[in-house]
Amino acid sequence: MTLNRILTVVLLVASLGLFYKLVRSINGTIEEREAIATKEEAIIERLKLIREAETVFQEVHGRYTANWDSLANFIENGRVAIVEKKEIIEQQAYGGEKITITYDTLGFIAAKERIFKKNFTVNASDNGTFMGFKVNVGEQLIKNQRPYAIKVGDKTNEPPLSEDGTVISFADVKPGDALKKGQILINMWRYQFNPNVDLAKIGFIPGRENQKFDIYVGKVDKSGLKVDVIEVKDPTPDDKTRNERNEAKNRKPLHFGSKVDVSTAGNWE
Repeated sequence: MTLNRILTVVLLVASLGLFYKLVRSINGTIEEREAIATKEEAIIERLKLIREAETVFQEVHGRYTANWDSLANFIENGRVAIVEKKEIIEQQAYGGEKITITYDTLGFIAAKERIFKKNFTVNASDNGTFMGFKVNVGEQLIKNQRPYAIKVGDKTNEPPLSEDGTVISFADVKPGDALKKGQILINMWRYQFNPNVDLAKIGFIPGRENQKFDIYVGKVDKSGLKVDVIEVKDPTPDDKTRNERNEAKNRKPLHFGSKVDVSTAGNWE
């Protein structure tokens, strides 16, 4: 074998080795980013659950709680009043109106049901003629399923459902009735959080079961009025580019709320 051939083989092997290392490095970076994104999705989902639970806790008790055990016990055993708000408008002799607002407690609902379940409605997609429901009360529907028919002009449409859910009840409409765009047709519900989550670990960061979120609750003065504030934060992000010094809000550690402002917004939103 000549010297030129030997050098050619050596260079080829070296090039292949460098190419292999480069491919492994790129694949490793992609896999690491995907793994971090998956972890952050789970953390965001837990932060959303904590935020909803704290919001309902504050509604019932008039404050937030920084005690994870108290929050878990509230979710599992607490009750939330079902309140109906009424406005009574009375015409006054001088031509003005007197508005009286009353609140009636109709009953109570389990805190867990209030926190985990989301109620929503299916509304008429357009002005038209109602042609009938295609589903039943209690039926579980899936996204893009077509639960009702409406005739608009000479064409009959069956608008798709925008999200999964279970039918609670139907509006009092019959085939042939005129519909207005936005009119409520179906009342539904769905779980907005996993109902099987371990509430005893609600304060723990998913994927890091020995570490808890940082939580702060307190009060701030707003125009002489003391108002509640809360902040819940991931103290050690997997993504090291997330840090407190970062000027971009959405690159700071995942969190919701604020220690100084009346807000429960999350920085992933």
